[in-house]
Amino acid sequence: MRISFVVFIFVTIYIQKSNSVDFKYLSAFNFGDSNSDTGDLVAGLGVHLDLSYGQNYFKISSQRFCDGRLVIDYLMDAMDMPFLNPYLDSLGLPNFKKGCNFAAAGSTILPANPTSVSPFSFDLQISQFIRFKSRALELLAKTGKRYERYLPPSDYYAKGLYMIDIGQNDLAGAFYSKTLDQVLASIPSTLETFEAGLKRLYEEGARNFWIHNTGPLGCLAQNIAKFGTDSTKLDEFGCVSSHNQAAKLFNLQLHALSNKFQAQFPDSNVTYVDIFSIKSNLIANYSQFGFENPIMVCCGIGGAPLNYDSRISCGQTKVLDGTTVTAKACNDSSEYINWDGIHYTEAANHFVSDQILTGKYSDPAFSDQMPFLLSIKL
Repeated sequence: MRISFVVFIFVTIYIQKSNSVDFKYLSAFNFGDSNSDTGDLVAGLGVHLDLSYGQNYFKISSQRFCDGRLVIDYLMDAMDMPFLNPYLDSLGLPNFKKGCNFAAAGSTILPANPTSVSPFSFDLQISQFIRFKSRALELLAKTGKRYERYLPPSDYYAKGLYMIDIGQNDLAGAFYSKTLDQVLASIPSTLETFEAGLKRLYEEGARNFWIHNTGPLGCLAQNIAKFGTDSTKLDEFGCVSSHNQAAKLFNLQLHALSNKFQAQFPDSNVTYVDIFSIKSNLIANYSQFGFENPIMVCCGIGGAPLNYDSRISCGQTKVLDGTTVTAKACNDSSEYINWDGIHYTEAANHFVSDQILTGKYSDPAFSDQMPFLLSIKL
């Protein structure tokens, strides 16, 4: 069991670039996949998530692919903003005054195909945002104060933060039909589509971009179970080397793209966040940070070393090999980094968000004196 306490930390970091993060945004708009999906896929496709999802913080099925909060939830807290409502969830009187979340689990940068988990690719999410903005401004213009409490006014778009965390599924999915060399060769065209999306957002008035790179895909139990059966393909931490190699090249080119976009549009503020380094450090030094299992899944079946079976998802009950089994959650998810074979636990997400907020994993680093309410784990 990890012990946590809350402290105020005043961080002063000096940077070498003129553009910087100030976290004083009127709103936030998020685009991505399950790493930041707060309910879009569940609402859009009618996907059912069992109670194990959301059990720690929300105490009900939270529509998130996690046992509790995601990194984006912690970042919203750091900005003193409410959790973002998913664009497609129409129930519960959602409030979009401070922004909207368009991220959907399974989404990719490239357009979806008939076999895709999610039809909501990056380009489609941007189209949803454009529709959202147009419709919101139309309603505000027509109805006066009636919707002011629920929808962002025009200045909230230019002064908002546009957060993007996508690309993991493009890489992971490609390995099912391509060799490593083919996956690496496909990265430039994937990022061309990403860049086109950034430009569409810019044309809609977006100026503040917050871009996460992709994490160490090879350390996810799902990929280890499928591609790591040959131990020679694993690195010293038990992760699939090819997947992490692809992630590193993707991130290198994504970083270059971010710098290029900043130079091309000098009135924008582009922050590139190195999620790969944060998560790799966590996995390599897990015990130092209070975790006991760096790769084994909390909510799964099969026992060590992975506790993962691709035939059954967290919370499900199925007949496997003639026996009825249930993929149950572990007793204490705070001891685990991996929740269900693909996604991180709330405890791991908390660690990642705390590291992001130090500013040292971003380019540019944070410049302002910022009071953060952080939970420091011992």
